[in-house]
Amino acid sequence: MPPSPLPDCPTAASITRSSKSNFALAFLALPRERRGDLTTFYAFCRVIDDIADEPGAATAEKQARLDAWRRALYGAFPGEPPLAGEVRALMAKYALRPGLLAELVEGCAMDLTPARYGTFEELLRYCYRVASVVGLASIEIFGCRCPGAPAYAVTLGYALQVTNILRDVAKDLSNGGRIYLPREDLARFGVTPEDLLQRNGGPGFPGLMAFEAERAEALYTQAAAEFPKEDRRALAPAEIMRGVYHRLLQKMRRDGFRVFERSYRLNRLEKLAIAARVLLRGR
Repeated sequence: MPPSPLPDCPTAASITRSSKSNFALAFLALPRERRGDLTTFYAFCRVIDDIADEPGAATAEKQARLDAWRRALYGAFPGEPPLAGEVRALMAKYALRPGLLAELVEGCAMDLTPARYGTFEELLRYCYRVASVVGLASIEIFGCRCPGAPAYAVTLGYALQVTNILRDVAKDLSNGGRIYLPREDLARFGVTPEDLLQRNGGPGFPGLMAFEAERAEALYTQAAAEFPKEDRRALAPAEIMRGVYHRLLQKMRRDGFRVFERSYRLNRLEKLAIAARVLLRGR
């Protein structure tokens, strides 16, 4: 099934501006050329994710669009997705393997069916595709040279995505009934999928969330231990992300994970303060 043509062709910059994502904050730490390249890469990530999340679109249509992107990573073809040529040029510039970015496409394709993961290890495989892969590509754009940078990128990707999952429990339920919290952990705390779908989680929900938050904390600690100091300046964007999402996790913990009642975020001043501290350390 060929993908339907898109009505317009947004630019990488317009996609990034409209996203209002924490990831865009990392651009502050980059020189102009690398900032432009990261803008292109982020736009690719955003487009792929938006395909999987598009409300009302048939699953077959979403799969066709993702298949077209997967094909475009390996070479041009008539009717390929907008921005595909820019993404291939970026891949060539930084020697990014098509298979690496294809992992991200595969991760988003996993969201086309209601998410259910039996164990935390299964969930981490998903987190690798949708978050750690982003980190592995980003460190090339950042200009990292230390052999330890990939391990740091993978672990940090896990930490960021687990934090996202905890923040977005209610949002994900509304988006196709997605439940990323592992089934074995739900059972451990006596929480059923029905409890979550009723938007309360039951009496075991706070304990479940605290348990997963401890896992996220351990991943942030591991990422900090793996941080390659030789690449301190290059990794300033990643450290800004680590600071923002770790603070977000702490805010949720202090508030008792009331994710069915409110949406957690940091305000602009909080984010800028974190970015300033990271940049000062880098100097």
